[in-house]
Amino acid sequence: MPSKQRSGEVMWPRLVASKLLRRPFGSSRFVADLPNIQTLFPLHSFDDQILSERSLSSHRDTVKYKIFVSTWNVGGVTPSDDLCLDDWLDVQNHSYDIYVLGFQEIVPLRAKNVLGPEKSCISNKWNSLIRDTLNKSTANKVSNEGSKLKEQEERSGATSRGDNSAGEFRCIMSKQMVGIMITIWIRCELLQFIHQPSVSCIGCGVMGCLGNKGAISVRFFVHKTSFCFVCCHLASGGKAADVHLRNTDIIDILTRTSFPRGTSFDLPRKILDHDRVILLGDLNYRISLQEGETKSLVEQKRWSNLLEKDQLRMEFTQGHIFQGWNEGLITFSPTYKYYPNTDMYYGCTPGTKCEKKRAPAWCDRILWYGRGLKQIRYDRCESRLSDHRPVRAAFTAEVDVLRHSCSLGGFLMSDRLDEYLEKYSFEFKDN
Repeated sequence: MPSKQRSGEVMWPRLVASKLLRRPFGSSRFVADLPNIQTLFPLHSFDDQILSERSLSSHRDTVKYKIFVSTWNVGGVTPSDDLCLDDWLDVQNHSYDIYVLGFQEIVPLRAKNVLGPEKSCISNKWNSLIRDTLNKSTANKVSNEGSKLKEQEERSGATSRGDNSAGEFRCIMSKQMVGIMITIWIRCELLQFIHQPSVSCIGCGVMGCLGNKGAISVRFFVHKTSFCFVCCHLASGGKAADVHLRNTDIIDILTRTSFPRGTSFDLPRKILDHDRVILLGDLNYRISLQEGETKSLVEQKRWSNLLEKDQLRMEFTQGHIFQGWNEGLITFSPTYKYYPNTDMYYGCTPGTKCEKKRAPAWCDRILWYGRGLKQIRYDRCESRLSDHRPVRAAFTAEVDVLRHSCSLGGFLMSDRLDEYLEKYSFEFKDN
């Protein structure tokens, strides 16, 4: 018997046992374009840097970056090689610094996919399509952010890496858990400011622990500010009691998710300990109305009436879940459930037969927590790939950049030099 086959037979029980016992079997590993990104910024050097800053006279500047966030339940459909993502990623109209893309059901949620090892071929294909889409348009695009990035480099005292081509994007983190996937893409000029990438996976599915439902959380620092992104797929179902299952999933995710603490400095461990937090995914909250009434209001496009009975907003209002979180104003139509490759809602077309009843709902959502985030966009994309429509949001995020004042470099880049020149009124022309 080949050694690979024997190894596979040994690995299968271990994988199943680890998942059933909630052991983080390989959950801390992720894929990146830069193979050594986990060692690119060693933990001890980052901690030493932070400790040294405590004893230095320093000043914090605030800069802003643009972040594109999107969630998409692709319904187990494998993307074609020529799938166009230009419209979804909005590459022609805007320039973003960071892309955070979350998927659900990138593989069908069958037993062999839930219990077995993750198959990376589908996630690799999505990443390949995203890479081509983000980078093909940058060659002919003049970056409006060049001067800002150069100024930030000067303030932070960092030097650009020679292999960072202007305008290109690199994947710093990509992680899959069964059908859930999150992938993070960052403009190359910002790579030198990224620290402490880490990932945590929580399964909330079958028996409360398998990964057919749950969340992948990723965190990293940009300069001195910590970011955490949580990609979720919560319990499904349109029954009244199912909303409590979704609430339980969220509580489980926020409670059980944990990141490495660090050595000499206490890095944030829990999701809500981070400076900027964004949660995205197929949250599966439905509309608490009879199916016929829901479909009637959808046909009339009376979104405000539907939103009054949106389960997620009702749980918000009643304080059952997501206390202190924010969501932008919904002005788009429900994102679920469509017949694939059509604009028709499931069961809303006379004469069509449906295996299951599925009333339209805003299942796909993006929320945020904490200060320093301003949402500037919240809409949906019209891709017909699956029975869900992608939802996307754009944010401006404030980031702290430390500027030292104890060195000559810090002096030359600080306001004190300007004050010095003004005080003595040097007349270079006359002298």
